[in-house]
Amino acid sequence: MARTRTLLQHFACAPGMRQTAHPPTPSRTFVDAYLMLGVAALFVLLIAAAALVLQRRRLGRRAASVNCLLELADRLEGDLKACRNGLRQAHAVMSLNPDLPAASEQDARHAVDAGLQALLHQRIWIRDRAARASQQELDETAAAMRASRDRLQPLLQALEAAQRDLDSAMREHIHRDAE
Repeated sequence: MARTRTLLQHFACAPGMRQTAHPPTPSRTFVDAYLMLGVAALFVLLIAAAALVLQRRRLGRRAASVNCLLELADRLEGDLKACRNGLRQAHAVMSLNPDLPAASEQDARHAVDAGLQALLHQRIWIRDRAARASQQELDETAAAMRASRDRLQPLLQALEAAQRDLDSAMREHIHRDAE
């Protein structure tokens, strides 16, 4: 018995060993298990919520990209039609017979029509492929449309300036004829 008591004292005082005030009871074990289960469930819920937020953000970005593409297509179409109307007016004023278009008017009309045709292809791509396209493809398409519109803007401004100059020259010509 003395030897057993000495061993118990030895193990009780061994480094790294600690005594608990009370041995674990079955009810405490269940509480610990439920606490761990609750923490694990909370962790899973947090991960699911984060995934849901990220998914919604990605879908929101895709929807915004598609809307941006449609708006860019509308603006580009408006610019091309304004260019076509401006060219038509300018050539009508400049030509001797507005019913017979000049060769340069035909070239300009073909260029604008080609732009409208390319835009139609873009709209078909948006309709058919935008839902399955990657975000990178959507961004690249939007960048290409912006670049086309940026290239067209100086031409539209030059056309408007030429139209103003032409209108001014016509007014001067009419004013001189009236005197």
